[in-house]
Amino acid sequence: MKKMNRIGELPAVTRYTKYYEHDGMLRAYANRSLLLAMIFGVLAMASLGFAIYVRVQPATVIRVDKDGNASVVGGPPPGAAFPRSARLSRADISQEVAPTDLEGRAVVRQFLNLYLAYTPDSVDRNLAQAMNMMTANLRVYSMNQLRDEDTVGKIKSGHIISEFAIRSIEHRKGTPWTYTVFGVKEVHRVKNATETTDQIVGRYTVRLVETTRSETNPSGLLIAEYGERQMVGERETGLLQRSALDNRKP
Repeated sequence: MKKMNRIGELPAVTRYTKYYEHDGMLRAYANRSLLLAMIFGVLAMASLGFAIYVRVQPATVIRVDKDGNASVVGGPPPGAAFPRSARLSRADISQEVAPTDLEGRAVVRQFLNLYLAYTPDSVDRNLAQAMNMMTANLRVYSMNQLRDEDTVGKIKSGHIISEFAIRSIEHRKGTPWTYTVFGVKEVHRVKNATETTDQIVGRYTVRLVETTRSETNPSGLLIAEYGERQMVGERETGLLQRSALDNRKP
């Protein structure tokens, strides 16, 4: 009884919670905050890493055949899991996609328009672009032939203008990349202030070879063989001339 009376007689401040109990609560709150911050930090880093991983993955290439059926290039069969080893890089995909006949015809058309149509100002550029479309051995042979015959010099000195129009491009049966082209070529020459025009109907044979696709050669095709044969030709030297390419009437 005496002890209880003494406690009741103590000042009110002495009946508060001890100071070390408050300090322990603050430390507990700090530890919880630190733990939550670490968890959220790990989640943020994981999200950033996943975003980078998705960003660097190669694009999905979908190929549509002539029947309209779409398929993923290099993808797994339907219902199968996509293994890590089956993933293809962009270079692997570009190598596995074979050139189409449409691409072959486009290469042939571009080459002939560069090689057979020119002016004195554009002959250097056109022939250079045409040479870049050839294989190395055909390029060396063609350059030596042009150099020996001084073709570029004659074109510039004679003010020669060549126009070329393709009539048809036919794929030769039994050969993978050989095309027969029929076209009309007009060669205009000026000598002693007089213009002469050669109108030539020719047959051109172009054989292609496959190579690796690249930025400079997206089709993956090169000219491996080229030949031409004149079928019909005539020369006009009259005062009034007209072009056989566009069928314009004088």
